[in-house]
Amino acid sequence: MDDTNDVTQPDAGRLGSEILDLEAERATTGEPVHEVLEVELLPGVGGEQQLGLRDAMGMGGATTLVVLTLLNSLDELETATLSVLAPDIRDSLGISNGTMVFISVASSAFLVIGAVPLGWMADRFRRGTVIGHASLIFSAFVLLSGMAVNALMLFFTRLGVGVAKSNTNTAHGSLLADQYPIETRGRVNALTFTSGRIVATLSPLAVGAVAAMAGGSEGWRWSFILLALPVAVVAFLAYRLPEPPRGQYEKKDILGDVIDDAPASISMEAAFARLLQIKTLTSAIFAFAALGFGLFTVGTIANLHLEDEYGLGTFGRGAVGTVSGVAVLCVLPFVGKFYDGLYTRDPSMAMRVLALLIAPTAILYPLQFMMPNAVAFAAVAILPAMLNSAAFAMVGPLIQTIVPYQLRGVGGALGAIYIFCIGAVGGALLSALFLDSLGARLTVTLIAVPSSSVGAFLLYRGSTSIRDDLSRIVHEIREEKDEHERQQTDPERIPAIQASHLDFSYGQVQILFDVSFEVRTGEVLALLGTNGAGKSTVLRAIAGLGTPSRGVVRMNGRSITFVSPEERTRMGLHLLPGGKGVFADLTVDENMETAMWNFRGDPADAQRRVDAAMDVLPELRSHRHQIAGSLSGGQQQLLALARVLAREPEILMIDELSLGLAPVVVERLVEVVGTLRDQGMTIIVVEQSLNVASAVADRAVFLEKGHVRFEGPISELAARGDLARAVFLGDDGG
Repeated sequence: MDDTNDVTQPDAGRLGSEILDLEAERATTGEPVHEVLEVELLPGVGGEQQLGLRDAMGMGGATTLVVLTLLNSLDELETATLSVLAPDIRDSLGISNGTMVFISVASSAFLVIGAVPLGWMADRFRRGTVIGHASLIFSAFVLLSGMAVNALMLFFTRLGVGVAKSNTNTAHGSLLADQYPIETRGRVNALTFTSGRIVATLSPLAVGAVAAMAGGSEGWRWSFILLALPVAVVAFLAYRLPEPPRGQYEKKDILGDVIDDAPASISMEAAFARLLQIKTLTSAIFAFAALGFGLFTVGTIANLHLEDEYGLGTFGRGAVGTVSGVAVLCVLPFVGKFYDGLYTRDPSMAMRVLALLIAPTAILYPLQFMMPNAVAFAAVAILPAMLNSAAFAMVGPLIQTIVPYQLRGVGGALGAIYIFCIGAVGGALLSALFLDSLGARLTVTLIAVPSSSVGAFLLYRGSTSIRDDLSRIVHEIREEKDEHERQQTDPERIPAIQASHLDFSYGQVQILFDVSFEVRTGEVLALLGTNGAGKSTVLRAIAGLGTPSRGVVRMNGRSITFVSPEERTRMGLHLLPGGKGVFADLTVDENMETAMWNFRGDPADAQRRVDAAMDVLPELRSHRHQIAGSLSGGQQQLLALARVLAREPEILMIDELSLGLAPVVVERLVEVVGTLRDQGMTIIVVEQSLNVASAVADRAVFLEKGHVRFEGPISELAARGDLARAVFLGDDGG
């Protein structure tokens, strides 16, 4: 074979320049990404009258709320136990103030370790079971915390407690959002939060009393030991919680019915990529990450300050904490109703109010530590406690609303990663660094002022994007309904691959705009278009190598939008990328062996697959022991194709079938694609030549600047002179 130059990748600098030029052109035209809906069309907005909490209980039942409230309350009790008893634990184990603060605050940061796996499980499995397992583990590690004999053991028991606690941020929020209507999420969350705060308010007195009754330097241990039992009892109740349909209230509000399209398993990578494209969510999690610097340290520093500065014992410190807690309880019953009322009128207004609640704490926290005595300290502490509690009580409803219902568990995990990993760990490290040398007053000032100011600013900024993000959720749910109805009406014509309303961006540069097309089973579809049109990007989105910012990818009628590339290959969807697709330093046989890695457990089946691929491409047999890098460009392309065919794809996508190859090689590839089509394989081909595409494809999709300009029989495309000329001008890929 006498090929032209080897298949080459597009020049990165030129391609980047073209993308930026296209983006600049799109910016001047002012093309909208998608329609931003009127406020009253958003989920949970615009009701004629506010739904009562009693009505919500009638719709979702009280069991879920009661059990999760009890677990949250016991969680608050455990947090207060560690905070109030910090000085006693410090003295018992012989550690410094800085070390004690680090261990106590870092236990909150350990939530991050469990957040991702528990968020993943909450989006895949029955949430009551996830909550039950996590709560039993929590109970065990609380018990072990009371048995710690040194700082290292305490550190590791706090690790276990933190990991188990993470189910509160993932599974709890996801379950509550699906169990109770959107219009009542603020009140439902406030009720849970209020109950927790009641326990937190009383717990300093209770914890202090238990430690005092036990007496001695080791009395603090009994508070942990006695707490472990009720946690275990409630954990068993969690196993019996009902499992509501996911996203049921969004669907009822938008569609009037609950439609389940049974999506495939969710890839963590794709889920996080999709979540980070939600501007409101990123603003919120960065805001609360900043707030975490102060939030997770001030409580512990305050208790150390009360003892060191004012000489208060365990009971006295508990009394000071109780004063703030009582004040918070006076506010929380009204917070949820206020938030729900704001949200039903305008979601952006509800988010702005959260920012305004946070801002004053930048001044109030330092002021609190400047007080001359414990009474004044307790009095000033009331207002920041009320403001922070009111704002944080509404964090759950906010995240549950702006995150797609399929990703609520992972959405909670993402929030935990930023809030606890950045906020709690950052605050703990800074406190440990400054506290012993600078003292409590200056440490709180250095941490709280910037954290509260930045957090309030980011929350306020996030309010400008919430309407856009909620509109996107509405569009996605409407599309689910349309597809569901089509599948019910005509189940025999479900496409092998469906791309529906795809938007796709590389960073801030959007490449695909509302791309939709279908590929029928057994069909060969050609993707054609101008230079930089986004053809290769479409294949990447379908293959799972990139996550669209909007839209759905379906395989055989089932959503695979958030499915990992590995899982898609197991489902039978394979991509032959453009450029070199072989290992140049390995022989042909070794290349085929690496392609069979997933089938290594059955050598006979792997060999059968290789033999079948070689039957389609017999010319490779004579080169079996030749180094792949010494093959001609055409032979390497055939080897790359053989590697994919050995995996027996149901759907094959080929990027740049003939780019850079001699006509004789192209002719052979066209023949192979024709053979595969005759065998019933579904194929998508990105091709630069209209003639080659006409030889292999049944239909074509023509892309221009990220938009679909034509979809239909390829003969009709050839008759469209305006589009056909764009192809013939040449294309280095999209």
